[in-house]
Amino acid sequence: MPARLTLPALDPAEVTTAIGSSYPEPFKLRVSTRCKQRLGDALGLKSFGVNLTTLPLGAVSALRHWHSHEDEFIYVLKGELVLVTDEGEQVLGPGMCAGFPAGKADGHCLINRSSKAAVYLEVGTRHGADVVTYPDDDIVGRATPQGRRFTHKDGTPY
Repeated sequence: MPARLTLPALDPAEVTTAIGSSYPEPFKLRVSTRCKQRLGDALGLKSFGVNLTTLPLGAVSALRHWHSHEDEFIYVLKGELVLVTDEGEQVLGPGMCAGFPAGKADGHCLINRSSKAAVYLEVGTRHGADVVTYPDDDIVGRATPQGRRFTHKDGTPY
C-alpha cells in the first residue's frame, strides 16, 4: 500500500465530501444530491478554488447562473453531463471541458441525465466583489468575508 501523502500533495479520497448547497429554501432541494470535495481548500489555495464534483443520476450542479468577477472552468472526468446555457444544451463526456468568463451574462449549469454518476473537476477564481446572477430564479448571491450570501433580486433577505 502506498505511503500516506503529506501536503502539498493529497489523496482526494481523504477530503471530506460536502453534499448539497448553501442555497436557501426553496432552491436547496434542487441541488441536494450534488457532492463536492473542496480540494483547493484542503490544499490552502486562496486565489482560486478547485472542486472534485460528483453528480448522481438526475442531479444538477447549481441553479443556472453567471459570475460578475469570477472565471469558472469545468473538465469532465467520468460520465456524461448536459451543459445548459443561454444558447441551449450540449452533451459533455470525459475529456471535454467548458469555460465561463467573469462578467459574461450567459447563465449555465450542468445536469446529469445519464444512467450513472458523472464526475468533473471545477476550477474558479475567488473575488471579494463577486455577484452571482441567477437568470431563471429570484435569487442573487454576493461574496462576503463569511461566504456567499443570498437575497431576493430586490435585495430582501431569505
